[in-house]
Amino acid sequence: MIKSGWVASVISLLSLAFWGCSNADNINIQGTINNPGNIKVVSFYEGDQKLDSTFIADGNRFKFQRAATQERLLTLVVGKNRYPIIVEPGKELQFTVDLQQPENYSVEGSELSNKLKSFAPTKARIDFVRDSLQQVFTKASTDMDANQIQNLRSEMIQDFEPFFKEYIQKSVNFAKENQDLAGFYVMSTLDPEMAEAELIAFADEIKDKFPENRYVNEFKTEVDKLRKLAIGQQAPALQAYTADNKLVKLADFKGKIVLIDFWASWCMPCREENPNIVKQYQQFKDKNFTVLGVSLDNNPGSWMRAIEEDKLTWTNISDLQAWSSPLIVDFQIKGIPTSYLVDGNGKIIAKNLRGKDLEVFLTKTLN
Repeated sequence: MIKSGWVASVISLLSLAFWGCSNADNINIQGTINNPGNIKVVSFYEGDQKLDSTFIADGNRFKFQRAATQERLLTLVVGKNRYPIIVEPGKELQFTVDLQQPENYSVEGSELSNKLKSFAPTKARIDFVRDSLQQVFTKASTDMDANQIQNLRSEMIQDFEPFFKEYIQKSVNFAKENQDLAGFYVMSTLDPEMAEAELIAFADEIKDKFPENRYVNEFKTEVDKLRKLAIGQQAPALQAYTADNKLVKLADFKGKIVLIDFWASWCMPCREENPNIVKQYQQFKDKNFTVLGVSLDNNPGSWMRAIEEDKLTWTNISDLQAWSSPLIVDFQIKGIPTSYLVDGNGKIIAKNLRGKDLEVFLTKTLN
């Protein structure tokens, strides 16, 4: 599935116990749903976890109350419309919307929720892009095999990458301007595959903030998982066999800058990038640079033919286990092409550089 489950992984369900507390230990939401049509209920979610629903009563009004001792990030759902809100214990939040114009909702009693509202159009645009991407992907991949699906996924992500990069930058800017839970919420919507560096930097910025907030602590835990393969970290141990059954380890290249290129013979985006890697290899191989090709093939014949056809004269290895390879787990491979540049000590110095970006980095580093 193209769409990441990041938000669900960083926002977990808090305890709903401790009824009978004072009003200061409750969150309270009241609202009006004008022109609801056939919609009878308003639902509340934390991440993907549904908390509860409440009926729309006479006068199109609803009321929701829960025990809570800290701010909570919720999604208020009315029909197909979803509204992010931040509720605070002891404060009553007033929500109003007319479903004939669902994007024009109002929130009173919550400054943080109004900050989220200001970002809502930006979030809606990227959600539309993701949903459109998912629909096209689902329809196009119906009769494809696993390799064809992976090809399609890689191609579509590359096509839509400019939209995601724009959203990442807008999210980072919003968080800088709003160093509170609203800024945190927006950053938590980022896809870690696309925004690893930004998420790690943000987690560092808030490492001492919101220490009692479980949302934030879950987020920090997830980001710590990203750090293991972040730039500056030691690359995992890697070993596999060449086509002539010679065992090769990443450690064998100590002292050299190595491009670890995860690819496969059936991966069209990989094959399209190969001429660029060949060009860079020829240009820099005498300057302490080499390439280690790691194939996710399971057919040795196809793998060896692709090496010959694409003139991949560097060391090529594979365990021929494709997506069952333990290397997938070690290097957190979710799609190919994926690449890591490591220095002479095996530390990661760059990731997923392609085309001109790879040439610029190597020129700067090796010259």
